[in-house]
Amino acid sequence: MAKTDTRGEAARSPRALRKTTATAASRASRRARSAKTETPYHHGALREALLQAAERVLERDGLAGLTLRAVAREAGVSHAAPTHHFGDLTGLLSELAAVGFRQFNVVMAASCDAATTPLEAALARPKAYIAYAQAHPGMYSIMFRTERLDYSRPSLHEAAEASFAGLANAVGMMRQEQISGDALTLNQGAAIARAWSLVHGFTMLLLDGRLKDILARLPEGTTAERLLETMLTAPVTGKLPGS
Repeated sequence: MAKTDTRGEAARSPRALRKTTATAASRASRRARSAKTETPYHHGALREALLQAAERVLERDGLAGLTLRAVAREAGVSHAAPTHHFGDLTGLLSELAAVGFRQFNVVMAASCDAATTPLEAALARPKAYIAYAQAHPGMYSIMFRTERLDYSRPSLHEAAEASFAGLANAVGMMRQEQISGDALTLNQGAAIARAWSLVHGFTMLLLDGRLKDILARLPEGTTAERLLETMLTAPVTGKLPGS
């Protein structure tokens, strides 16, 4: 009888061994997946991944679709992750706007690299401005939604200040004078406000589709960029060049 039991145990052992091995492998796999998911928390990559996910959601679904849960879902992490890193939706939007301003500042700084004449250099920033807005309409829109942002957050404050400094410097180059962003004369402030109002207003009209009617009435092939260029180079009063 004992001999028969031994044979039965021997027959069952390979199956039991395979089952035990498979179970151990499954547990190890789950632990590996869990460790992989948690790795960004330890290495600081999750915050960046959440911001990238937020940008994708914003560009795809608009501001109305940008929620903490939507961002967590897009990033493939728990719903608590965005709250852990940004506090609330205002915090997330503010950090995302800071990313937008930094992207924008890089584009603006590089815009004059290919310019070969003073006129090309003067027009390079405005053209790059609308090009960025067209390429990233969601990011551009949130950057100027002041009521949704917290400018006390250092990252947003610094990025926005750098953007203004770049604008002031560009206007100073056009006026052939040094402009300090900390203290402006009335004429300097007016020049900055005029340039910003013109380009920002044009960009918003373009993004909202409000310039289609004007463009449709212009000579065939006239682009929005060409229209902006003519606005910037035309005198304040009098007839437009070529009219």
